[in-house]
Amino acid sequence: MEAAASSCSILHPLRSSSNYHSKHYTETPPRNNSSSSCCNNLYLGLPFSSTFLRNYTFPGKFVQQNLFTTFCLTSSSSKQNPSTEFAVLLEVDGVLIDAYRLGNRRAFNVAFQKLGLDCANWTQPIYQDLVRKSDGDEERMLVLFFNRIGWPTSLPTSEKGAFIKGVLREKKNALDEFVASKSSLLRPGVEDFIDDASNKGIPVVILTAYGKSVEKIARSIIDKLGHERISKLKIVGNEEVEKSLYGQLVHHKGILSGTNEELAKEAVKAVSAQKQKIAEEVASMLKLSVSLDSSSSESLQKTVAALRAGAEYAGVSVNNCVLIAGSQSGVAGAEQIGMPCVVLRSSSTSRTQFPSAKATVDGFGGPDLTISKLLEKRWS
Repeated sequence: MEAAASSCSILHPLRSSSNYHSKHYTETPPRNNSSSSCCNNLYLGLPFSSTFLRNYTFPGKFVQQNLFTTFCLTSSSSKQNPSTEFAVLLEVDGVLIDAYRLGNRRAFNVAFQKLGLDCANWTQPIYQDLVRKSDGDEERMLVLFFNRIGWPTSLPTSEKGAFIKGVLREKKNALDEFVASKSSLLRPGVEDFIDDASNKGIPVVILTAYGKSVEKIARSIIDKLGHERISKLKIVGNEEVEKSLYGQLVHHKGILSGTNEELAKEAVKAVSAQKQKIAEEVASMLKLSVSLDSSSSESLQKTVAALRAGAEYAGVSVNNCVLIAGSQSGVAGAEQIGMPCVVLRSSSTSRTQFPSAKATVDGFGGPDLTISKLLEKRWS
């Protein structure tokens, strides 16, 4: 294998059947990447020099490190330990735990009780029937159910929408409490998956900065992994994102107070310019005129910032990481920055299509997702 290729090894593009029960990968031929190098993918793709990176220190993991080295691992280091050129990022919701399968029906029943709706109690057959008829849309599930059994007699028709939102709010609170409790279980195989990565020297980063669960709940889920296993992980939440290089560039914090303030500002402009360029390229293919609204897609921007921070804390370039996602937002964020993504299906995404994912699998271990399979799919 040539040095240039080994320095930019990455997950091989692959596709699996969109069928939830499919267990087989289907691969597409690898692209020619012989001319690429890790340094050509210098993290943000910004036109500033390594001198700029060396002259700044940032809070968090990399204070004592040369940032240029952190972002751009050399081909010689990859020869010594190929796993240093590869990292795995894990979401919490749908990946560490399948909360919807374990506790969603139960959370609805708790919400009904708290709201004094004694006539409402979802058995498993009722719940499954509502999921099937509503295509998993929880608002529609409630509307179908109350249309069937009757709405509360004191509820005006004009307030049905607010009533539904109130039930869903209580349901979310109940689900969060269940997820954080000792009775909720991690997905089978996830602990072995993390241990295997650690044993192979592959950095594992768990992302808590975005997702359905608030960060406090997400961290309580991570606690189920055990102290020893957690000590080998990197957890990236909102605070870690803010301290990352990308987070400081985007939010104009810290980095703009140095002597190279103008250069830092130009870097920030370059980030926006790159976003605009990508949008225009897509629009040109669609024969559209586009002006990127920087105030929109706040959720996507938060996801992107978390993914970039995750790669930074792992010490691996973005395109040499693999995101194991359980959400559409994670898949969208990974696609935007060129990070390979594998979707782990859960009960809430069993019918969702993920065309931009490299693969869609049903679980950890065996015929599904393993570290060995991820390593096999890297470009050679």
